[in-house]
Amino acid sequence: MQGLLEEIRALEERVAEEASREADEFGYTLRNGRAAFEKEIVVRHRELATRICRYLADSSLLAVATAPLVYCLAFPLVLLDACVGIYQLLCFPVYRMPRVKRSDYIVLDRHRLKYLNIIEHTHCAFCSYANGLLAYAREVAARTEQYWCPIKHAQRLKGVHSRYYKFLPYGNADGYATNLEALRREFSDLQ
Repeated sequence: MQGLLEEIRALEERVAEEASREADEFGYTLRNGRAAFEKEIVVRHRELATRICRYLADSSLLAVATAPLVYCLAFPLVLLDACVGIYQLLCFPVYRMPRVKRSDYIVLDRHRLKYLNIIEHTHCAFCSYANGLLAYAREVAARTEQYWCPIKHAQRLKGVHSRYYKFLPYGNADGYATNLEALRREFSDLQ
């Protein structure tokens, strides 16, 4: 299992390298964690932006009609964000679990793209927030599960969180009795 995890980390590193090549290809550099484009590229991006009137004219009536339903999710998402933050703030120190850094998951940077109009900026911000929040909440839940019940499922899962591979095999009662306390403290890969 450890060998497979190392292969996964190596593949993740390759993906990061590919993303770096994309930055070169599309003419931006990261400065203090922010993407900065060359001036000529910004000008070209502005030229490519779809005007709001054209954007709305090209949108289907159903897309416009369902947009408020999509944005209604903002309220439960903000509530989830607050609850996860409070939970982590109060409970993680009690169980001596390392906190999840919210800003590693929720990244709002697409509003700086000049080829998006204000509606597209809003859509991008909403989706970035929602997906980042859910990834953040998943990591908080993963660390909680590692503490309370680090046992793999008998059935194969479609997607697993970052801590799952450290869990004990399903049915390993002796391992659970012997290793639970050690597993509750095994966050060395996060430092």
